[in-house]
Amino acid sequence: MKPGQARTAWLTGLPCAGKSTLARALEQMFARDGRLVRVLDGDIMREGLCKDLRFSPAERSENIRRVAEVARLFNDTGICVVTALISPMIADRAMARAIIGPERFLEIYLNPTLEVCERRDTKGMYARARRGEISAFTGVSAPYEVPLAPHCVIDTDRKSIAQAADAIYACLI
Repeated sequence: MKPGQARTAWLTGLPCAGKSTLARALEQMFARDGRLVRVLDGDIMREGLCKDLRFSPAERSENIRRVAEVARLFNDTGICVVTALISPMIADRAMARAIIGPERFLEIYLNPTLEVCERRDTKGMYARARRGEISAFTGVSAPYEVPLAPHCVIDTDRKSIAQAADAIYACLI
């Protein structure tokens, strides 16, 4: 892929919406076709580049800014990027779009129901948030602002990971 063609699929949605699973499926599709892609998963980014950040609104914004800067650098070298971040605020996603470039930024909203997200939660985060053990948990005690005009909406409770990955992959290549 030529440097001007690389794009970023910015996967956003509630915790346990399927962002990381879908990002890994896309990574496998790229590898199968011999194409370069880099997955920037929010959990992994917080283990390294963003390990100094907590979850206040300002620190969430800074986390998104850092990830967007890295995505832009990869795109500049011709590598597509798939991010998997909750990125709950419209303003923060707009900032990421501005950093990466609107022509390269594809906002992908993963939209399963809250009940489905809670059923998928193998770590018990939703239950802990409901008991007050986790403060400012997106979808329970912190807001998630639904994208106003995403590139596409994927109902991950109705589509398989393969179907969702196929739809996004077609937009990226």
